[in-house]
Amino acid sequence: MAQFISAVTLVVSDYETAINFYVNKMGFTLECDTALPDNKRWIIVSPPVDVSNSKGCSLLLAKATSNAQLSSIGNQAGGRVFLLLTTENFDRDYNSMVEKDITFLETPRQEPYGKVVVFADPFGNKWDLIEPA
Repeated sequence: MAQFISAVTLVVSDYETAINFYVNKMGFTLECDTALPDNKRWIIVSPPVDVSNSKGCSLLLAKATSNAQLSSIGNQAGGRVFLLLTTENFDRDYNSMVEKDITFLETPRQEPYGKVVVFADPFGNKWDLIEPA
């Protein structure tokens, strides 16, 4: 039986801010936005994926509902980079993100594993944009 990780939960403080960032700035697809009881929503966003090589993983945007969850926003990886966004064209995607005022925490650099830069979402989560070597 084949298995894969289909989504990772990302705790956010506001649904609309999250959707705006991931869909309008990052170019992700809003796969699902379903109302649930208690003012919750089941929101799935996904980066563009090559369907011939579908290794994509989606994000489940989950609004924090407790103090413990609120305190984890932006620090779900203990201050480290939390998520990696792999691209086949670093310069194109980096320049597009700069034009859309994405917050970068450093300048792009070349590492043995590829070209990479760290950026942050509006909640403080750190991401790598990476083009593998």
